[in-house]
Amino acid sequence: MTKKTAYSKFAKAAAHFCGQPRVFSLAVAIIVVWIVTGPMFHFSDTWQLVINTGTTIITFLMVFLIQNTQNRDTEAIQLKLDELIRATQGAHNMLLDLEELEQEQLDAFKLKYQALAEMARKSLLAGQSDTDTPEA
Repeated sequence: MTKKTAYSKFAKAAAHFCGQPRVFSLAVAIIVVWIVTGPMFHFSDTWQLVINTGTTIITFLMVFLIQNTQNRDTEAIQLKLDELIRATQGAHNMLLDLEELEQEQLDAFKLKYQALAEMARKSLLAGQSDTDTPEA
């Protein structure tokens, strides 16, 4: 296995931490405190600037952390699906690594599988089985 980078470790830990209910509760509490303090600061521009700046900074940073987590999870899922395809007798190995194809190629595969699904639905309506194995 490869060594995890410091950013990868940090991103995973931060995403895990921020996804906990207590962190959400803390965020709600901060908003409530900010709202309650509005009258004390006469709803001033500075009062508004505090929450706007804070939420903008947090949102900006969280986008990168979420994207890192999403990329890692998506890649892991794709690899697992590739392994299932590879290990399934009769499955088309050409379907491995589809996520690397161009949109036009993906659309062609999608049309083929939509046609197969339509034929399976017609088979079911005709009282036949909708199960099949890939053609050789």
